[in-house]
Amino acid sequence: MRPQTLAEKILSRHAGRPVWAGELCVVEVDHVMVVDSIAPSVLEVLQDLRAEPRYPDRVSFVIDHAAPAVNESVAAAQRQARTYAREHGCLLFEVGRGICHQVLIEEGIVQPGKLILGSDSHSTTYGAVGAFGTGMGATDIALAAAAGRTWLKVPASLKVVLRGELGPGVGAKDLALEMIGRLGADGATYMSIEIDAGDRFSRGERMTLANLCVEAGAKAGLVLPGGEVARDYAVPEWLRPDPGAQYRATLEIDLAELSPRMSVPHQVDQVREVAGLRGRKVDQVFLGSCTNGRLEDLHAAAQVLRGRRVNPGTRLLVIPASSLVLEAAAEDGTLLTLLQAGAVLGTPGCGPCMGRHQGVLAPGEVCVSTSNRNFLGRMGSAEAEIYLASPAVAAACAVAGQIALPEDLEAVHG
Repeated sequence: MRPQTLAEKILSRHAGRPVWAGELCVVEVDHVMVVDSIAPSVLEVLQDLRAEPRYPDRVSFVIDHAAPAVNESVAAAQRQARTYAREHGCLLFEVGRGICHQVLIEEGIVQPGKLILGSDSHSTTYGAVGAFGTGMGATDIALAAAAGRTWLKVPASLKVVLRGELGPGVGAKDLALEMIGRLGADGATYMSIEIDAGDRFSRGERMTLANLCVEAGAKAGLVLPGGEVARDYAVPEWLRPDPGAQYRATLEIDLAELSPRMSVPHQVDQVREVAGLRGRKVDQVFLGSCTNGRLEDLHAAAQVLRGRRVNPGTRLLVIPASSLVLEAAAEDGTLLTLLQAGAVLGTPGCGPCMGRHQGVLAPGEVCVSTSNRNFLGRMGSAEAEIYLASPAVAAACAVAGQIALPEDLEAVHG
C-alpha cells in the first residue's frame, strides 16, 4: 500500500478503507463539539431536519464564548443550548468550566487517533495529542451530530521539521508565529500541517502549535505524538506517518535562530521581532484564550510579574482557559502573584478574544494579547490595534506600559 501521512492514516481508520489526499470520503466521527455562540444555528438545522443526535454522549455543548451571558439575547441562546443538552443526554459544560478546546482535552474526550469536529475554527487544537480536529459550520456540525458521520476531502499534508533547540525566553508561541509568518495566511489552505516536534514541548505547548495552524489556512494541525503526550496517552502504534509519505511541501525551522516574535496589526502572518517594536504604548494586555490561557502560560507571566506592578496606564486582564487552570493557579500561588501585580481576573472562558465582552477595546487603544487573531475590529473598535505575543512578553508589556521584552525590565525595575 502507498505510504500515508498522519492525516491520511487517521481518516483511513475512520473511513474504513485506505484514503489519500484529494479523495472524498465518508468518515465516522468520534465527537462533535458545539459552542454557545453557534448553538442556536445548529439546533435550528436539527429542528428543520426533525433529527436528534445519533450518539448523544458523543456531543458536547460548551458555554464559553460569552460567558457569563452579556445580554438578554445571549442568555436566551445559552438557555436553549443547556436545555437541549439536558433533554437529549448530551454533555454540557457550563459557564466557568472553560474554553471548549481546553475542556475537551482536560476531560479526556480527545485522544490520539480520534476524529473530533467542532463548531469553532480553532478545533485544530486537538492535533496537540495526535487527534484530527477541525472546525465546521453550523449545518455540517448539525448533520454530523445527527448522523454520527460526515464527509471530508482528505487534505494534502505540509510537513514542518524542527532543527536545534529554542533559546532562553523563546517558546512555542514564538515558533507558531514564525511558522505562520513564513507560510502566510493562506499558505496551508485546506492542508494538514504535520509538525515533527520529536520529544520537545509539553502538551500545553503542543496545543499552542496545533491551535495556530488554522491561521495559515490549515484544515488540521497535527503534532506527532512524543515527549509528554507519548508518556501520558495511549498512542496507537499505527499513529505515525509512513516513510516515503507524500507531502505538498516541507518547511524547516531552526529553533536556535528564533527570538521572541509578535504579530502586528492587522494580520496574524505579519510577524516581527519584538525587539524591533519596543516603545509602542500599550493600553491593555490580555493573558488567556485557547492559545495561551493554560497554567504554564500563567506561570510564565507570573515569573515576569513577581515583585513588580502593572503600569498605571495599562490594564492587565487574566482569563484562565478553564476552571482547572484557575484552581491550580490558586493552589500554587500563581493567582496571588498576578493579583498583587495588579491583574484583573475574569471568568474562565474566551473572555475578550473576539470582542464581545470582558475587555472590549476603544478607538485608538493598543492591546498586546496572547490570543490567536489580531484582525481589524477583532477585539472591539476597528480603530484599535492588536499585537499577538507570548505570555512572558505580554507580561513585560503590562509592566512597561509599552512593547517590551522581559529582559528590558531588569534595567528599569530590577
